[in-house]
Amino acid sequence: MTANDNDHRGLLPAGLADLLPPDAAREARAIDIAIERFAAFGYERVKPPLVEFEESLLGGPGAALGPQTFRLMDPVSQRMMGVRPDMTVQVARIAVTRLKHEPRPLRLSYGGNVIRVRGSTLKPERQFAQVGTELIGVDSAEADAEAVLLAVDALRAIGVADLTVDLNLPTLVAAVAAGLKLPADTLRRLRRALDRKDEAAVAKALGDKSDKKGAELFVGLLRAAGPAERGIAQLTRLKLPSAGAAEAARLAEVVKLIRAADPDLPLTVDPVEYRGLEYQTGVSFSVFALKGRQELARGGRYSAGYPDDGVSEPATGFTVYMDAVLAASDAAPQRPRLYLPPGIPWSEALPWQAKGYAIVRAVVAAAEPRAEAKRLNCSHALIDGDAVPL
Repeated sequence: MTANDNDHRGLLPAGLADLLPPDAAREARAIDIAIERFAAFGYERVKPPLVEFEESLLGGPGAALGPQTFRLMDPVSQRMMGVRPDMTVQVARIAVTRLKHEPRPLRLSYGGNVIRVRGSTLKPERQFAQVGTELIGVDSAEADAEAVLLAVDALRAIGVADLTVDLNLPTLVAAVAAGLKLPADTLRRLRRALDRKDEAAVAKALGDKSDKKGAELFVGLLRAAGPAERGIAQLTRLKLPSAGAAEAARLAEVVKLIRAADPDLPLTVDPVEYRGLEYQTGVSFSVFALKGRQELARGGRYSAGYPDDGVSEPATGFTVYMDAVLAASDAAPQRPRLYLPPGIPWSEALPWQAKGYAIVRAVVAAAEPRAEAKRLNCSHALIDGDAVPL
């Protein structure tokens, strides 16, 4: 084997990476902190498998992730399976099958790795760790607000500061379009214009002068994007169809509940945002931090289970993306490493560990203990019974 062969063995597919020290420990610690915060609010952890049969993994809301799912044949059952691209659908499956007789609302948490067929321009990683919660079996503004506040609580506990929350209503445009009886092709053109935040294109998508009222409504929705209180006031002034008005009222109630619990949390609303929220059925949200540009968490209301089979429950929840969290948070100070020369009894490590040291025991004799300690990246060496800084 040549040196070149060894180099090649270190190469990984695009979008995949080894997580090395100290980042691997940082991620594990952050996941533990988040899960503990969820448990403090009554969320119990579940652990779904890495792969599942295709029909269960890609049923219900999972259908939106079909193009992102790696597939393989199960050699035992000869049935197609998928490697999970997201854990929300798995937790929903557990809720409506294995835990269907548990009292509602059901609070579940999870943490683990997912893998996707391809990354995006903003997020090229294809494998990353997720941690999150699902609140299943209830449809209320209080549940929506709990998801937002719990995501913020967990991120702050991990050490991410200066958080902002963007609230969305991904079904609002469709509800307003249905109330105005817009054809499907008009709605598609309208979606493209709204995605570009282009007021002129919105009017053009709606066509002739008979749609002037509709153009005013959708331009009004565009202009509602921004700080939450101003956006809610703008939505309230619009004469929305009844279904759209009910969604806007729900968003206003959620904002009020979040404000009561966390008055200083920066909140924005974008009532026309839809991309990436295709399976959401109500109030949804994303969490960002001033440090780092990536989305830290995403969540919102959806239908848990398999609506096409008549097995479905209202749910809300969120997922925290741990790679983004590590980028947006400062690393905790590492424990000092104390080198113990040969011959030190194992039991003598315990008092030093109690003082916060990570113990690095010598397993071979070294002529120069200080030099050996430095070689092993230790900050201290035990010399004559004292931890001597290096």
